[in-house]
Amino acid sequence: MKSTSMKLQGKIVFITGASAGIGAATALAFASEGARLLLAARRSSKLDTVAAECLAAGAEAVHTLALDVRHHAAVAAAIDALPSEWAAIDVLVNNAGLSRGLDKLYTGSVQDWEEMIDTNVKGLLYVTRAVVPGMVERGRGHIINLGSTAGELTYPNGAVYCATKAAEKSINDGLRQDLLGTPVRVTSVNPGMVETEFSQVRFRGDHERAAKVYQGLQPLTAADVADAILWAATRPGHVNIAHVLLTPVAQANSLLFHREPPAATPGNTR
Repeated sequence: MKSTSMKLQGKIVFITGASAGIGAATALAFASEGARLLLAARRSSKLDTVAAECLAAGAEAVHTLALDVRHHAAVAAAIDALPSEWAAIDVLVNNAGLSRGLDKLYTGSVQDWEEMIDTNVKGLLYVTRAVVPGMVERGRGHIINLGSTAGELTYPNGAVYCATKAAEKSINDGLRQDLLGTPVRVTSVNPGMVETEFSQVRFRGDHERAAKVYQGLQPLTAADVADAILWAATRPGHVNIAHVLLTPVAQANSLLFHREPPAATPGNTR
């Protein structure tokens, strides 16, 4: 008998870090399926723009939260204060995350470490702790966590960021074990190189340095990753996608890339 895909029309989908990049693309992907979107991010003005785009794309409704996932009390309060019509979250996409700096561990910035750990690990835990008990009580739900190829293989000068993504992998797998015996599903989507604001954030707005990250190859787009997230969420209810690892064709892992040489400039060739 053919399995039936999960329908998202009217389902409540909570996405963190939804103001740009993968989060915004994921919001638009779920909007196209008629979902009701609960969007959270620190940048409320950008979040409002994404919300309007999602309504235009077909979302049944959108509710926004100005939220910094690094603050446990704020996360707990935001979930507790949700209007009753938004409280029964069906899908949680733990997308909020960032990288800061590209330094050797022994010369790294403690402030950068704290921001990455507080966002990528503790923020993930805070949101999960606030949302998942309700899923268990209702007997339905799906948690989709954003990992990275960086969690699979550490690269030079990125030890702390890679460690936060290795932690995401362990948290994801541990949560799936802890939910065994319930209908709640847990997935980790682990992209390789994606061209978003990621490198600009890492290099604190140095656009030239950020652009060099993507030179000589075609990286993934935020929409590519959103498509994988949507695919995992729409599998039949008895199917759990544990991990999705996706990279550009030009990337083998977090260390190995194939870059095409820059095109020769006319008049300067020999």
